[in-house]
Amino acid sequence: MTSPFRGIRVARLIITLALITVVGCSHTPRFADAVRDLPPLPGIEASAAADEPAADLLGLDEAMRRFLVHYAPRDAHPQRRLTSLHEALRGAGTLGLQYDPFADGSAREVFHRGTANCLGYANLFVALAREAGLDARFQWLEVRPQWSHLGDRVARGLHVNVVVRLPDGNRYMVDIDPLQPGDVAGTHLLRDYQAAALHYNNLAVEAMEAGDMGLAWRESLRALRLAPDMAQLWVNVGVLYRHAEREDIAEEAWLRALELDSRERSAMNNLVLLYSRQGRDSERQRWEYALRQHRDSSPWYHASLAQHAGAQENWTAALVHYQWALKLLPDDSQLLKEAALVELRLGHNRRAEALLERALAAASLDSDVRALEGKLRVLQQARAQPPERGSTRM
Repeated sequence: MTSPFRGIRVARLIITLALITVVGCSHTPRFADAVRDLPPLPGIEASAAADEPAADLLGLDEAMRRFLVHYAPRDAHPQRRLTSLHEALRGAGTLGLQYDPFADGSAREVFHRGTANCLGYANLFVALAREAGLDARFQWLEVRPQWSHLGDRVARGLHVNVVVRLPDGNRYMVDIDPLQPGDVAGTHLLRDYQAAALHYNNLAVEAMEAGDMGLAWRESLRALRLAPDMAQLWVNVGVLYRHAEREDIAEEAWLRALELDSRERSAMNNLVLLYSRQGRDSERQRWEYALRQHRDSSPWYHASLAQHAGAQENWTAALVHYQWALKLLPDDSQLLKEAALVELRLGHNRRAEALLERALAAASLDSDVRALEGKLRVLQQARAQPPERGSTRM
């Protein structure tokens, strides 16, 4: 079971064409009121720091504006501006930005320091791209979860990058540590206030790892005040209260997380542990059942079982698991491709071809389209070849 206190700590620079699904979020007044009602952690004085205005994470200075005038002038074609900015940020002869998983920061901090994690880089790129006249936005990516063979543990992660939409309608993803397409379970755009909240959440994670619970609580509170509608922030603040032995407040925080996102697995896990420790069996059983339902309804759980079966070269079992996954998510290009490869292992070439055609139709990244077209071409050419002379046909 992974720790429920999650920081965004991922961040190679790449631009790829993709189709992006936009999901809107609402700022819920009721949850904003709940943030104001949170008591200080026991033994830690309330601080005005959490009430201070959020830092200007996207602010530019004159050095950054001069950089843009030189490398991404507004009179250049939008595609050229995007490409030039990408190259200038990463190039050894220009800014030479380096990836550092612990390098959070504002756009100005990242620019002058020369290192960034995924969120720090996103701050920098969004700020510069917008100043260059480009439509740049933050994007949330959920990493494809991986279950253990027995289905009792799950590893999952989160990632942030940037989406740029050009006037011709094409959208590009920009990243300093890109995920493989097959590792992405879902995406949606983030509003600026949500990206800022994730920045303070990262600072809270660092403080908690360093044992500074007071700072962790203040940064978590700052994050929640910016985005009380983000379920994972409630999960994290609940962990802090649990460490401070305020299990009543921790329970309320995790239940609020589930109000915002009924599939928030970390909140369910934490409630199961809490109720088990408190001997509240009926409530524990309720959330254990919810966890099983969540697991069994996830296509990625069945895909994990398929991968475990494939590792044992049990291709028949692997195919059954992929068929279950595709019932739950029938148009996922990666699942279709993986199922096709299993069909090939079983010698079912026509079935594999049909799955690859579906995968191609569902693919959004240019790299995926080219790879799938290549696999399909090989299969189709093999099918079109006449049988060797002298072979016996049954």
